[in-house]
Parts: sequence; C-alpha cells; structure tokens
Amino acid sequence: MTFVVNESCIRCKIMDCVDVCPVDCFYEGENMLVIHPDECIDCGVCVPECPVDAIQPDTEPGLEKWLSLNAEYAKIWPNITVKKAPPPDSKEWEGKPDKLPYFSPNPGAGD
Repeated sequence: MTFVVNESCIRCKIMDCVDVCPVDCFYEGENMLVIHPDECIDCGVCVPECPVDAIQPDTEPGLEKWLSLNAEYAKIWPNITVKKAPPPDSKEWEGKPDKLPYFSPNPGAGD
C-alpha cells in the first residue's frame, strides 16, 4: 500500500502534509502535489494534515488513475520538503468537484 494525492489537491495545494512527511516523498507541480509511491513508507501521518481530504490509501476504489499520475509526475517534478503558502485563491477551489481539467503538468518550484 501507498498513499495517493487525488484531484482534491488541484488548485488548493495546501502543504501541511509536506511538513509532517518523515521521508520527504512529496513532489511539487504547478498546481498540486504528488506522492512518490516507491518512497512512501505508508505511515499515514500526512492524511489527517490535509484539510481537503486529498490524500488517500491506494487501496481505495477508483484511485488507479491517481496512483499512475502520482507515480509519473513524482519522477519529473521537483521534491518539496518545506511547507509553502498555498495559492492565494486556494480557498475558492476547496471542495469543488471534477478538477482534473485544471490539472497542470508543469513542475512547481520545489525547495
């Protein structure tokens, strides 16, 4: 098992999860984070830190595409180990459904 960041993170990108990760397995895109599935130690400490429920175990039904997306972009986006401020409009995006069309494949700044 590993943990997966899903579409709830898109355009919210709240980084409380980054602060608590003991193995620094988060990677930063322009408008969301992903978890590297081979680096995640399945500790789950990030799950309660996410206020938008964007982190779930990969054993949950329907997360296959998100596991693939996390694995793909964790290989090319920069690692992030330090919490940054969320985007200024992140509150407006919290809880909105169907955010996949807003996903950006562009990398974030990383550390």
